[in-house]
Amino acid sequence: MSEKPHTVAIGAFIVGAGLIAISLAIFLLGSNFGDKEKVVMVFDGSVKGLNIGAPLALRGVQVGQVTDIDIILDEDTVELIMVVEADFHSKNIRRKGSTEGDLTEELIERGLRAQLNTQSLLTGLLFIQLDFHPGSKLVLADIDSPYFQFPTVPTDMERISRKLQDIDISKLTSDLENVANGINAFVSNKEFQAMPATLKTTLESLTGLSKQLQQQLATTAPKLDKVLDGAATTVAAVNTELPILSAMARDNLKVLNTAIAAFENTMEDLDGLLAYDSATMYQLNQARRELALAGKAVQELADTLEEQPESLIRGKRGDK
Repeated sequence: MSEKPHTVAIGAFIVGAGLIAISLAIFLLGSNFGDKEKVVMVFDGSVKGLNIGAPLALRGVQVGQVTDIDIILDEDTVELIMVVEADFHSKNIRRKGSTEGDLTEELIERGLRAQLNTQSLLTGLLFIQLDFHPGSKLVLADIDSPYFQFPTVPTDMERISRKLQDIDISKLTSDLENVANGINAFVSNKEFQAMPATLKTTLESLTGLSKQLQQQLATTAPKLDKVLDGAATTVAAVNTELPILSAMARDNLKVLNTAIAAFENTMEDLDGLLAYDSATMYQLNQARRELALAGKAVQELADTLEEQPESLIRGKRGDK
């Protein structure tokens, strides 16, 4: 009789646990828990430190995790390709706005890229960071995968490493050796070794020149002060005399304007007197004609006296 209640209790516990599990499953399915998308990323460099389960973060916010890491040998180029698969939980990103379509392609066009980053410098563990890199090239690897491929960008260390690999170390070493030899030859030169003595002589010359300049300034300063005082006095006198000179100039200009006006009036009067039809010109022309007649009479008298000088006493021949 005592075993039956225990059996009923155990059965009731199992039924209750089953109902709780069913309710939890229905709740999780109704809330879209576990809605995720598989993505793949290809990295050229080493993925040492990246483990399965490593976070996939979008600007520091975890949106997924790494599920698989594979290595592919490209037989055509004999290069190794690191392929990383991850679960991308899109529901971890809250959306705002009326657009309900897939914006992944547009985000990639704007520079969304995947990049390896360090979780901790102490452990050396890596995670995958999704962030925007405007201006970066969109490079997708040619791999056979059914999943969406996120483009990747190399890390800063990988960029530096690639640049270092492009440097010709042997040529750089040779150039450094040539530079060292040139410096050694320059330092060993007698002229370079004599440079300290030359510098010392030059410094002594500069010191002597400085002393001479100080002495000249000491003797010249009083004279310069006198010159400056004289210049100041002259400027003061000029400032005093300038108003007087300005007033005199204005008075002279007034007198000059008056003289110019009188000259212009005189010229107008002369123009009136010397006009062709003026009375003055008529009288002058009449006087000129009379003078011409008088001159002609005098000329005739002179001719007569030259021919008949006695006519001055006796009179002209033919006179009665």
